[in-house]
Amino acid sequence: MKFTCCRIRRSTLCLKTLEEPPEHVKFIFATTEIRKVPVTVLSRCQRFDLRRISAEHLSTLFKSVAENEGAQIADDALALIARAADGSARDGLSILDQAISQSAVGDETPTVSEAQVRDMLGLADRVQVFDLLDSVMRGDVKSGLDLLANQYASGADPLVVLQDLLELTHWLTRLKVAPDGADDALVAEAERTRGKDMSAALSMPILTRTWQMLLKGLSEARSAPMPLQAVEMTLVRLAYSADLPTPEDAVKALGDQGGATPKAPASSSPSSSAPTAQAQAPIPSSGSSGGAASAAMASAPVPDVAVDEPPVVTAEEPAPLASLADVVALCELTREVQLAGQLTHTVHLVRFEHGRIEIRPKEGTPQDVAGKLGAFLKEQTGERWVVSVSNEAGDPTLHEQEIAKAASDPFVKSILDSFPGSAIERVTEVEDQE
Repeated sequence: MKFTCCRIRRSTLCLKTLEEPPEHVKFIFATTEIRKVPVTVLSRCQRFDLRRISAEHLSTLFKSVAENEGAQIADDALALIARAADGSARDGLSILDQAISQSAVGDETPTVSEAQVRDMLGLADRVQVFDLLDSVMRGDVKSGLDLLANQYASGADPLVVLQDLLELTHWLTRLKVAPDGADDALVAEAERTRGKDMSAALSMPILTRTWQMLLKGLSEARSAPMPLQAVEMTLVRLAYSADLPTPEDAVKALGDQGGATPKAPASSSPSSSAPTAQAQAPIPSSGSSGGAASAAMASAPVPDVAVDEPPVVTAEEPAPLASLADVVALCELTREVQLAGQLTHTVHLVRFEHGRIEIRPKEGTPQDVAGKLGAFLKEQTGERWVVSVSNEAGDPTLHEQEIAKAASDPFVKSILDSFPGSAIERVTEVEDQE
């Protein structure tokens, strides 16, 4: 039987030819994107899925090919080529042919070593990858950057180094859930021993967090104009995150300290503190006891309200302004958001009296803040307020006072102690939902 390979366009391929081909013609279609093939074509073909070849079978295949070519290749080099082939015999044979060609000198027998394959593929030394991940997990930034610089000087691609760290993290995670994976024949004895120790030392939350940060760093390094610097910043983030506790450890530490979530203070308004008489009264149901319900409703006192006279509503006088916080509350009530923000964050109160306020604005605060405040108070109160700027230090800003008050809370203080370097940026009052 004679086979002829040719490239046929889909437009020129008739479905009738596929259904009833000539006796001397056999069509063989190969594709890596089976979903793009039309269903009308798939229904007329016999489908055979070619699976990826395992690394162990690839290593055996490459070793036999090297022997037939009269070349000697180390087992570690075969493992590297099989791993780089990613299940493809064709790609692996191309890498093997390149390795044999580069190692051939004159008429001598070519000898391919692990170091030659690493240099050819731009890979980092496996032992150095273990050292690099170990340094980063211990928070030793300087040692990690030095190891990366040595690998880069030896010709390793920074992106490949990050991919090796990802692969190592994935392998350690698999060892965590399936320890039998360390018995793979393609894994060197030194890697197997060290991998077991690192997998036992690192917890699952730390490994998953490392995987996410390395994956994010790899995407940033691929699009960065300077990949080496991007990889270095990824290692720095990893090293500093190693000191942070996992969420589970943080919650456990807070529980051991006896911290309890503080409840919001109850509202002091009469409507929320005590139910009204109308809410306490039972609501009669419309059932078989209609007579009793009617009697209860009839016996209830009816208020004597004139129909033609509406109820008189008396307006309460606004409370006098006694502090800068009262002025900020008045600004928020009248929707003077910009003035309220300046008084909260950028103004130190020096002196407050009825009709007279002295403040010390921070650098960068608009110079007309005193004039705007005086005009606002005169418009709202109908009285003249003198607002002057002083050189005295004054009290902390209202925002700084809120931060200090929140930081003094035992529960908040325990959270800040559990996360070194954390700080309070904003305080929001939440009313009690009950």
